[in-house]
Amino acid sequence: MIDTEKEKRNFPFEKGDQGGFIGFLTYWGLFSHVVKQLQTFSISIQQGFGFRGVNPLNRLVCSRCARQFSPGEKLWSCPCGGLLDLAFESVFPIEKIKKRRPTLWRYREAIPILKDESILTFDEGFTPLLPLVLNGKEVWMKQDHLFPTGSYKDRGASVLMSKVKELGISRVVEDSSGNAGCAIAAYSARGGIRSEIYVPENTSPGKLAQIESYGAVLKKIPGSREDTARAVWEAAQKDYYASHSWNVYFFHGTKTFAFEVWEQLEWKAPDTLILPAGNGTLLLGAFIGFNELMEAGMIREIPKIVGVQSSHCAPLAKAFREGLKDIPKIQAQDTLAEGIAIAEPVRGKQVLEAVKKSGGAFLSVNDEEVKRSLRFASGKGFYLEPTAAATLAGVSQYLRNSDPEEIIVSVFTGHGLKATEKILKILGEA
Repeated sequence: MIDTEKEKRNFPFEKGDQGGFIGFLTYWGLFSHVVKQLQTFSISIQQGFGFRGVNPLNRLVCSRCARQFSPGEKLWSCPCGGLLDLAFESVFPIEKIKKRRPTLWRYREAIPILKDESILTFDEGFTPLLPLVLNGKEVWMKQDHLFPTGSYKDRGASVLMSKVKELGISRVVEDSSGNAGCAIAAYSARGGIRSEIYVPENTSPGKLAQIESYGAVLKKIPGSREDTARAVWEAAQKDYYASHSWNVYFFHGTKTFAFEVWEQLEWKAPDTLILPAGNGTLLLGAFIGFNELMEAGMIREIPKIVGVQSSHCAPLAKAFREGLKDIPKIQAQDTLAEGIAIAEPVRGKQVLEAVKKSGGAFLSVNDEEVKRSLRFASGKGFYLEPTAAATLAGVSQYLRNSDPEEIIVSVFTGHGLKATEKILKILGEA
């Protein structure tokens, strides 16, 4: 007999939410119940022969029409236009994990890449988790600005581009406000894969130079971040779209943030996560990761997730505050936090639902708060780009009403070397 309450916990998104994980999670709940009976045998086969791909839950599923696809198909979206999600069951052999190299790939059984030889890596991951006293309270800060390309986007790029290599794809396109483009360009270079990166023309010069230095073809698009997304769409009809928003494999890279936090907190989940929310690539990845840990019996519940947006571009915060199911149209304004200035997040409804399901909320911060947080971080020895300081400003807001005993984890998302011109201007105002 199927435990319906357990199935609800396994697949927390409701059917009919076209922006969320929709009905496929409920559908896969029934399939998962049957398949779990075979899991022990499957795992023993994987461990005995060193083969990573024997996972009967490894299927792409459309969030709109529920059509299923093999992960061997070269798809980044459903033919119907719907977002693809990945039905995948992770395994966490703790004793094996402890003996592996300190990279995100130490959680090998939880990453949906079939063959080890497909992996594209710079030994990234397992970034330091350090305590920081802010407003008299201790917060744990994950230093993801120390990744090879200077941002957490390397998590998603490593896994996504490994999948690209595994699929035998030789050319990709991507659109980005900067950091994701840097990451995709770097890992493309690592794998000998050609890349074409579309960015808003007002992207920080340091990020543009970084993208071009990896040998990527750079396309600077006038207008907003959304104009850039529209520009890449035509190219994505003929070349594989290595998107950090559309492509589900990117999220199965960013979910390793959750695994590392769990291990670094001595195999426990924090009470609260405070994370940036532009396209929600880290936030949604963290939700997926902690949900997989819970389903594997490693933790009892997922942390409360608090998303931070710029007050100049905060569609998710507006939707949450007003109790909306759809992400509203907004008029975005210029902001120092360019990396989270996303007026039309592709997976916005999924991000909104993840925060709600975790019992969390959204906060918005203005540019003055960003500046103060940037100066504070610099005074503590952390050189951050303004977008990373926006998350720290959100932490400062949250702490005003937090529980003194609450275990809070946040993140430094991007290095200051990516935004030298902006930082010089901010310092000049001091």
